[in-house]
Amino acid sequence: MTPGLWQRMDLLARQLTPVMLTLVLVIINVIPLHIPGFSRVAPLLPLMAIYHWAIYRPHLLPAYAVFLIGILQDILTGTPIGVNAFVFLLAYGAVLSQKSFFLGKSFFILWLGFSLIAAVAAVISWMAISLLNVTLVEPKTVVFQYLMTLGFFPAVAWAFLRWQRAFLRQD
Repeated sequence: MTPGLWQRMDLLARQLTPVMLTLVLVIINVIPLHIPGFSRVAPLLPLMAIYHWAIYRPHLLPAYAVFLIGILQDILTGTPIGVNAFVFLLAYGAVLSQKSFFLGKSFFILWLGFSLIAAVAAVISWMAISLLNVTLVEPKTVVFQYLMTLGFFPAVAWAFLRWQRAFLRQD
């Protein structure tokens, strides 16, 4: 018996969940909060999503989606086109290569892994933006953005785990 229309739509919605949630985080990342200087140090919410889904559901967040998410992040934030796409793809590949290590580990180990991935991503992004703009970008900004990203990670990871248990357990 072939699945009905609603069952196929439900399956499609479940399969698009990681991509759509990551896109929502890209949009949330660029919402103006009217806090002076916050946009420069806003946490990298999409990087958190890419890290999470690369560990738990990499088949639902393919590399081409990560690339397109990075391009959208570049367009919306005014970053030189390709910087976030490159950084996100590097992070995605690094996490995928260590997926078996991260699965089943405690939250502290996941957070430690994310802190390393985010640090490397921040440094690569800072170097790429400095090179492309032919000027040294203030490193303090990158450090504060990194710290904000680490601070927000537990809440975002908790929300993703709850979402995954509620909506993706049948996969």
